[in-house]
Amino acid sequence: MRKSITSPTSVAGDPPVSIILRSFNEGWALRETLPALRAQTYRNWELIVIDSGSTDGSVELIRQAAPRHFIQIQPHEYVPGRVLNRGMELARGNIGIFLNADATPQDSNWLRPLVETLDDPSVAAVFGRQIPRPDCKAVFACDYDRCFGQRCESASWDHFFSMVSSGIRKDIWARRGFLEAMQYSEDDEYTRWCRAQGYRIVYRPESVVMHSHNYTSHQTYKRSFGEAWALAAVWPGEPADVTARRRVFLGWLNDSRRDLQFCLRNKRLREWPHALGVRWAQRLARRDGFRAGWGMHRQSEALS
Repeated sequence: MRKSITSPTSVAGDPPVSIILRSFNEGWALRETLPALRAQTYRNWELIVIDSGSTDGSVELIRQAAPRHFIQIQPHEYVPGRVLNRGMELARGNIGIFLNADATPQDSNWLRPLVETLDDPSVAAVFGRQIPRPDCKAVFACDYDRCFGQRCESASWDHFFSMVSSGIRKDIWARRGFLEAMQYSEDDEYTRWCRAQGYRIVYRPESVVMHSHNYTSHQTYKRSFGEAWALAAVWPGEPADVTARRRVFLGWLNDSRRDLQFCLRNKRLREWPHALGVRWAQRLARRDGFRAGWGMHRQSEALS
């Protein structure tokens, strides 16, 4: 008999929550992520999985876990906002917890801090800490350090949120879900909207997952382009704030300085030349993506 990963046994005082897992050819990680879910001390939860056409054995692993809902779509059908909304529609309680298949909880207390934070009706969304995998290249490890490390630079940014390991309240989501027209930064846009409505977004560093990617140059450019395209829709300033040649170059120099400091601090100086190329690709992509997004978003506003 298969052992279900769903935990139907309620614990007094623990509200029912839904863990919504998105997966695509991440069987290598699911072999650790699924057991980590079973080990959680918070027991009153169900599992909802939306898989985007995996062919690497992920489907078999998911079926063995026997989630309450298992939705299978084709890769070309994947639209982030649509998938997130579908997961929330299926959620039985008022709390939806999102977890990427390749984000592995690092202890049995990953889930509880997220759920307890969302018990506060003034909190619309919560997200946890991410630590990079051992093979993460320095340029990307530096980003995780800035976002989630001891210095936690992201705390002073205008806005920061990551859907990788996070949660939202269903009653607030029901007012206006994720925008399905966005291919990137749908989580950033949604949480900005939540803040504009007076709700809080909370970071819980006690909730930890291991998660990172080593993107190729093409993937780096594509992601940065898409994120900048989405940013243009909510940018309060002028295009030159992002796209001016001087801003692009100075931004690249600043990125490179931070990467050098990180590489020196972690004895990874040999990886700095690689970081220089990645940062330049990101800066160019942000310029190009923002220009494209500004033209489209502002034209749409003019026509509406």
